[in-house]
Amino acid sequence: MSLIAVRAGRTGRFLWSAWAGLAGLSVFAAAWQLGHEAYGSFILPSPAETLSTMALLLADTQTWWLVGATAGRALMGFGAAATIGTLAGVLAGYHPAVMRLARPQITLMLGVPPIAWIVLLMIWFGNGAGTVTATAAIACLPIVFVGAAEGIAGRDRGLDDMARAAGIDPVTRLIRIALRQMLHALFPALVMALGTAFKAAIMAELLANAGGVGEELAVARANLDVAAALAWILLSVTALISVEYGILQPLRAEFETWREAARPWGVKR
Repeated sequence: MSLIAVRAGRTGRFLWSAWAGLAGLSVFAAAWQLGHEAYGSFILPSPAETLSTMALLLADTQTWWLVGATAGRALMGFGAAATIGTLAGVLAGYHPAVMRLARPQITLMLGVPPIAWIVLLMIWFGNGAGTVTATAAIACLPIVFVGAAEGIAGRDRGLDDMARAAGIDPVTRLIRIALRQMLHALFPALVMALGTAFKAAIMAELLANAGGVGEELAVARANLDVAAALAWILLSVTALISVEYGILQPLRAEFETWREAARPWGVKR
């Protein structure tokens, strides 16, 4: 089977699996509608009202710019955390002493709430986009570090010994053996870190008045406009889902092709 056919089949299965996600969103929308009927539009606007408000927002080009600004800041913070966290996690996974030294630092970073980092960064660096990006990076750095470190620490050392006996150099062993085993723990951590980056970025924008979706949520709060607040939340979640399923999940499928053998339509073990 040609490479193009394999990729086309994988893409088709990925798109077909979206039905399960749509079913889950439909259940959520039904629960949302029940809440609306129980409490009214002032407390919880209906999904239809929220979608109408979102459509009005999307008709304004400024909305696209604001969502793009928030997504860009979140992705910059996520990218920095993914790079630093992965490199540090690989180092800690190979050296137990480094892991023991790093664990208390990671616990400390996880214990400090993002709002505290926002306050500190606002004092140190002001209310600009840098504060939003740094908050997103700090919030998701420990998650990536733990995923990378646990993935390396839990690798099959027997494969390393076999490769070493076969004369494979350390760099090749790292890339072809250790890092591939790390991905099963790293990608779930990256997915969680991506969502954390978006949440931290919007929170920082709201508190620091740094523009983007966060500032618009602050305006909606001041005006007691629940429909607008929900519409902005849906826009931010849509941006998050677009990044995750447009970039991160396809990359995961590309790097974890071995999982195909465990699927019902793959090679039976």
